[in-house]
Amino acid sequence: MRLIRRAPLLLLAVLLPLAANAHTGADAGMHHGFVAGFLHPLTGVDHLAAMVAVGLWSALTARRAWPDLLWAPLGFASMLCVGAVLGLGGFVLPGVEPMIAASLLVLGLLVVTQRRLPPLAAAALVGVFAVFHGAAHGMELAGEAGAAATLAGMLAATVLLHAAGIALGWSLRHGHRWLPRIAGAGVALLGLALLGGAA
Repeated sequence: MRLIRRAPLLLLAVLLPLAANAHTGADAGMHHGFVAGFLHPLTGVDHLAAMVAVGLWSALTARRAWPDLLWAPLGFASMLCVGAVLGLGGFVLPGVEPMIAASLLVLGLLVVTQRRLPPLAAAALVGVFAVFHGAAHGMELAGEAGAAATLAGMLAATVLLHAAGIALGWSLRHGHRWLPRIAGAGVALLGLALLGGAA
């Protein structure tokens, strides 16, 4: 019950970094290692917003807690790894930055509309975007010592952010439903702004 009463504050705390400058791809000169990788999605507003939005959308649209809640987050996390491996292997995906921006726009709109998709379709949709998120980091870290540990840290933070989004979304399913809609609109506007900058 306390979690439900505090949900608006928790949502605000998770989305507070949206006030910071957004960035796409890995940070230039980023330190390597598990801790650096773990902190990166927590400090990069584009990554944080996308990962929390996946969890929110999953929780708000799930017909039942298990396994519906997990399809989209698992799709995102697994395809994030695929994209990172492609990037590490030297495979260059075109349009990485516009696709990351587009992912924010689409995920934000999915949270706003709370559009329900079949579980496999939801996993596939977010998985396509996750490939580009992962590739951005993989390409940046290609040839660097400690790249695997850095990516492992990013994956751990990704799962944590998905879990935070799920917890918030589940607690808001029957009350304060306007809060995730506002958050989704903010994510979509961020994606739109980044798309304008990437064009």
